[in-house]
Amino acid sequence: MITTVCLNPSIDHMIAVDSLVCGGLNRVRDSRYDAGGKGLNVAVAISALGGEAECVGFMDRENARLFETRLRKSGTAYDFIWRDVPTRTNLKVFDRSCGVVTEFNESGRAVGEEELARMTELIVHRARHADVLVLSGSMPPACPADYYARVLRAVVGESCRCVLDADGAPLAEGIAARPWLIKPNRAELETLTGRSLRGVADVRDAAREIIARGVAVVAVSLGADGAIIADADEAFFAPRLDIDVHSTVGAGDAMVAGLVCGFSAGKGLREAFCMGVAAASAMCMTEGSEPPGRENFETLLQTVQTERI
Repeated sequence: MITTVCLNPSIDHMIAVDSLVCGGLNRVRDSRYDAGGKGLNVAVAISALGGEAECVGFMDRENARLFETRLRKSGTAYDFIWRDVPTRTNLKVFDRSCGVVTEFNESGRAVGEEELARMTELIVHRARHADVLVLSGSMPPACPADYYARVLRAVVGESCRCVLDADGAPLAEGIAARPWLIKPNRAELETLTGRSLRGVADVRDAAREIIARGVAVVAVSLGADGAIIADADEAFFAPRLDIDVHSTVGAGDAMVAGLVCGFSAGKGLREAFCMGVAAASAMCMTEGSEPPGRENFETLLQTVQTERI
């Protein structure tokens, strides 16, 4: 079982325009609403790839049906701590002319210490039965920046391996608690190391610096430039696959899903990396927040090229 944590779920409103015009009129060509949040996205993607996943997190009673429908449709288990606050809405504008998504994300509603204590208790309980625990995404306002670090320390001694996919202070604080795997992008890794990372070798060396702090595996998404993964012994680079991009929303979450599915199945670093790259690419071929297609994933997995670096 892979358990994911979604502290700050969202309703993702995806719209498509022919060409985004700032300050002008934009005709919406397509519009859809999806249940979102990184932890939920990772769990649904794991299920789509054939893994066994569950999602725990905070949930608003009023909008729960949208989220429960998505989770049930994918065959993903869930357990929520219920709240009577509006769910945040994230607007994502897909520019068809260049294949770029512009995002406008709300912060969500504040959470209190009592709610966080209940959440920690729930996560620790689920971690006892999980192979991997995934902490991903933003945290609600008023949530301490070290909350992910607190959770990581709370599950020490359990059998699960912990994955952290966050940014800013939650990522920096979380690394101090030594998660097993992190998945920053280039900008986040630059912030962590305090320097510009131009080439593949720069990114690899920066990843190794984080590994020296106690993280076992660092996977770095480089967008159109591909991706890198490293542990203490090996490092690999994979270029971007040549695919028809419909949306990049959720690609990073799908990469996490592919990685943890691979490692949970006993795959080595290179094979798990290939699964992460294939899953992220398959996600880019879908509309809105639909999970990566299994058939596309299997096809793309055969085309992923890796280079030892």
